[in-house]
Amino acid sequence: MTDLKIVSSLEKIFAHGSGDFYEIKTLSMLRGERLNVQLAVRADEPVHLAVVCDSALTLSLYNVLAVPGQLFYYEDHDDDVLESPDGTYPDYLVPMKNGAVDLADGWSGVWCECECRTAGEYPVTFRLLNEQNETLAQADLTVTVLPVDLPEQTLMCTHWFHCDCLATWYNVEPLSEEHWTIIENYVRAAVRHGINFLLTPLFTPPLDTAVGGERPTVQLVDVTVEPDGGYTFGFDRLRRWFAMARRCGVKYYEMSHLFTQWGAAHAPKIVDVNGKKLFGWKTPAGGKAYREFLTAFAAALKPVLEEEGVAELCYFHVSDEPGMSSFRSYAKASRLVGSLFEGFHRIDALSKYEFYKKGLVSLPVPCLNHLDDFVGRVDKLWTYYCCGPYRDSPNRFIAMPSYRNRALGQVLFKYDCVGFLQWGYNFWYSVGSKHPIDPFHNTGEEEAFPAGDAYVVYPGDNGEPLVSLRFKVFYDGLQDLAALKLIEAKDGHDKTVALLEHDMSAPLTASYYEKGIGWMMNKREEINARIAQLYC
Repeated sequence: MTDLKIVSSLEKIFAHGSGDFYEIKTLSMLRGERLNVQLAVRADEPVHLAVVCDSALTLSLYNVLAVPGQLFYYEDHDDDVLESPDGTYPDYLVPMKNGAVDLADGWSGVWCECECRTAGEYPVTFRLLNEQNETLAQADLTVTVLPVDLPEQTLMCTHWFHCDCLATWYNVEPLSEEHWTIIENYVRAAVRHGINFLLTPLFTPPLDTAVGGERPTVQLVDVTVEPDGGYTFGFDRLRRWFAMARRCGVKYYEMSHLFTQWGAAHAPKIVDVNGKKLFGWKTPAGGKAYREFLTAFAAALKPVLEEEGVAELCYFHVSDEPGMSSFRSYAKASRLVGSLFEGFHRIDALSKYEFYKKGLVSLPVPCLNHLDDFVGRVDKLWTYYCCGPYRDSPNRFIAMPSYRNRALGQVLFKYDCVGFLQWGYNFWYSVGSKHPIDPFHNTGEEEAFPAGDAYVVYPGDNGEPLVSLRFKVFYDGLQDLAALKLIEAKDGHDKTVALLEHDMSAPLTASYYEKGIGWMMNKREEINARIAQLYC
């Protein structure tokens, strides 16, 4: 038996699923947009895929492969999750070679990404062929490209980039030539999927590190201790980083945290040019030694940022996710950074409004489930999600339906957010970074985080990333956001929100999105129809 169905990109095709999919016959897109669909394939003999379409369309095809996991969701999860028939979930995409479909025992998925710069109506025919090139099944799709360009993304968007994880997986020396090549490959993939804000390791980022432990050293700034106890700094690698990032299309830079996570109690790991550790867990954040170091460092760094033309594009972190119990230590650290980098942006993920009220951070980034506490009370609204907002909110866990992932774009639009942050682009270590993990098999980070929280790319061969379908769907949400901005430019924000919400069961919030593939697909077609009315 051979079956071929064109189905929504929001489906998750389980090998042992029922085969009851949301099928697609027609779709519309804007010029410059990337449109995604999937093919659900079932065959009892080897098959390959042939595609017939106009040369104006560029199609990229991927086999969708599944991963196991240890923790897919917390015990008190809501009811909008997916149950896998066999405990594995489709997630990572492998570029298809010569049209060969990677067949599972049951249904297999093929991801199809379409790009087009020319308006028009385009038929696309997919055929499944056997080894004798005989057609076993055929499915047809019509893609309408509107004569309107998708606007450039204005949202500032970061997923934290973990250089050390790349060095560890590929077994290369940190910041060696091989490492630089791999880093650039992964940065390009990030930018292609909407990441325009890059975590920059001035010093090894003190993130997700067990107290007393440390992550492999990835430090862009050379530090030399002079005989008189002073410091000199070398910035060649930092300048190289900026040049690499510009080539890839990065627009903004997050300066790595200058104090440890969850409260700013200690200095990050900092080594000198000989690898000798100068600061770390034994260094109190408020001590004289580290304060003098930061003072010298700031004086040397600021002219470099000006020379590189990135001073206005750099955002400095103090400490990640401080709580009220660490208010005093964070306040002291923040005021020091503020005095040393006066005029520069300061940004941190934190969910207590008191930190912003007291002037300790100019750009607070509250977690999505605390977003309402900041609405109307800050000048520029950011948000983030992690494993915290796992009930009733958009998120990207592997066991969540894809429309829940994509809904973030709508939330960011309604709340008029200027930025979004997520902590895991490629975090392939255990909780606390105690040891490496295999992201193809240890998707739940040893039952610390629900599968999918820590990364959206997998390590591929030759230093190239394998992108997850979750990252594709996340980018679809950013494209929805950009499309809504087009309508907003003509109709205004409130009227555009009314268009978005008119057939929802309840108003869209940070903790309520409309469920269902059909609603999400139809809503985007409705958005495109309104764009056509306004611009065509």
